[in-house]
Amino acid sequence: MPDVLFPLDSSKKFEDQEKIGHNRWHPEIPPVATVKPGDEFRVDCREWFDGAIVNDDSAEDILNAPLLTVHKLSGPFRVEGAKPGDLLIVDILDVGPIPQEKGPLAGQGWGYTGIFAKQNGGGFLTDQFPDAYKAIWDFSGQTATSRHVPGVSFTGLIHPGLMGTAPSAELLATWNAREGKLIATDPNRVPPLALPPEPQFAVLGSLPDSEFDRVAGEAARTAPPRENGGNQDIKNLSKGTRIFYPVFVDGANLSMGDLHFSQGDGEITFCGAIEMGGFMDVRVDVIKGGMDTYGVSENAIFMPGNVEPNYSEWIAFSGTSVTLDGEQRYLDSHLSYQRACLHAIDYLTKFGYAPEQAYLLLGSAPIEGRLSGVVDIPNSCSTVYLPTAIFDFDVRPSARGPHQIDPGMGAPRAVAS
Repeated sequence: MPDVLFPLDSSKKFEDQEKIGHNRWHPEIPPVATVKPGDEFRVDCREWFDGAIVNDDSAEDILNAPLLTVHKLSGPFRVEGAKPGDLLIVDILDVGPIPQEKGPLAGQGWGYTGIFAKQNGGGFLTDQFPDAYKAIWDFSGQTATSRHVPGVSFTGLIHPGLMGTAPSAELLATWNAREGKLIATDPNRVPPLALPPEPQFAVLGSLPDSEFDRVAGEAARTAPPRENGGNQDIKNLSKGTRIFYPVFVDGANLSMGDLHFSQGDGEITFCGAIEMGGFMDVRVDVIKGGMDTYGVSENAIFMPGNVEPNYSEWIAFSGTSVTLDGEQRYLDSHLSYQRACLHAIDYLTKFGYAPEQAYLLLGSAPIEGRLSGVVDIPNSCSTVYLPTAIFDFDVRPSARGPHQIDPGMGAPRAVAS
């Protein structure tokens, strides 16, 4: 096993650990360790809410999820010799739940998926699903099952939801300026259009107290993907993946976290993956001047790993860029993917699932989402591919009609007051 450069004790909160990570992006957050090109090392990662979500049959914790505290990131790791303009190579050698532990933390044999309330983050289909729901998933090897979404089991495609390099001061200022302009167009929108810097609950590693207030007031939230990678939520960043990150500061300052046992394309419920804590084994290297050499200046590129669930039969649903009210939109792929997801949810309800159970399933199971047509005006076409083998029954249409499942206890719900 590689050396553990960022250990986490499951009995302690994230801020009480031997080494302290961070939950904001800023170039001045000090590295927790320095590694050399070619080094292999292990990083423990805490689930993004640091234990605020528990293994029970209530969704009150999802309703009151402390969004200002996320993400709990491990790092930064300084890579010796990396300079702005280089490309940082990160090989994911292994990734998994917390090894050989059972307990109350997500990753200790279980994980969770949540539908966030519209008043607290929302999700891809927040207008149709404005309340908070939760599903707990139990792990058995590579397989996930849930008492809240019965009749399915699937192989997880384990991956980090979030990994990236530190921004330069100039890039950070660019993020804050452009996102601030977007917020100003509708400052009272629920959910908000973007998340400005928020000093409250900021975790900035070993930054000196004398610098904390200034840096916390500048540091960017970790919610969106940006030029440094960040919270991309790409399910194919699995074991065996090689990623090429732009370098914006001396040492690159690589950080990672937000591990997922499984996820559907789009992580559509926002807390849509099966969230967990765990570990990552990585190897790093550097391509000098690689940003200019390969034109990789605004976002990471990657080579997906070769470890994926072996599903070969699918049932697919399509959607076009027409609203539920019948309004025509011009080549709106976001809308067409929403409609494809809603069609899949409607279909699954015919087998006895509650709409919320179907929504949670689409967020957590390894569905494939695709842009199938983006040129035929006025309608874009998006598709959702659902693997048929994850169901304990035949989910295909037939003359017999849909099989009726026992929906069990259903997904726990909490309604915002």
